[in-house]
Amino acid sequence: MDVQDLIHSYGDLTYGVVFLWTLIEGETIVLLAGIAARQGMLSLPALVLCAWTGTFLCDQIGFALGRRCGHRVIGRYPRLRAGVERALALLESHSTGFIFAFRFIYGVRNVSSLAMGMSHLSWTRFAVLNFLAAGLWAISFAGVGYLAGPALIGIAERLVAAFGLGMCLLFLLVLAVALVAQRRHSARGRREREQRAASPSVAPARRSGGTLQAPP
Repeated sequence: MDVQDLIHSYGDLTYGVVFLWTLIEGETIVLLAGIAARQGMLSLPALVLCAWTGTFLCDQIGFALGRRCGHRVIGRYPRLRAGVERALALLESHSTGFIFAFRFIYGVRNVSSLAMGMSHLSWTRFAVLNFLAAGLWAISFAGVGYLAGPALIGIAERLVAAFGLGMCLLFLLVLAVALVAQRRHSARGRREREQRAASPSVAPARRSGGTLQAPP
């Protein structure tokens, strides 16, 4: 994709193209548009806003679809089932982190919003976290393109894949640390309960008249 030709052909309508493209996926175009912003051909804040809005609405639509007819969709397109189940498993184990990271996780991102709509996640919680996560995604890819500049043009698609893989690995690392911490906390709590159960109970002394008597 040649974003420079796109800009020359459509001018400010390029922002609309970025918005529509991010309704589908859009990492590559956002990255390349960030490079164009570095060259002064686009406004970086306007680019981020368009990408942010597009990807946010895309996943809100996917969530609504999952909430209203997700099981019918899976029944009609059974090949989606494996991805949906993986997404639900990740959501169950670490919901907030997954909502922030699913756009960077290849293999589940295209069905993640559908899967989350099929879960018990509330509309409000998803909308708020999805809005913040969409901003993180838009700023990340547009910012990488802007900061790195024209040197990335020849390797843009490979960089998108590598960046997505890096974010996926970061998410998995955070998830692993959280799970280890949770298991240690559970083990410590179990040991404390076992120690309390093993300790002999001492009944309080009873007062009889002016003297204390040991319990019978």
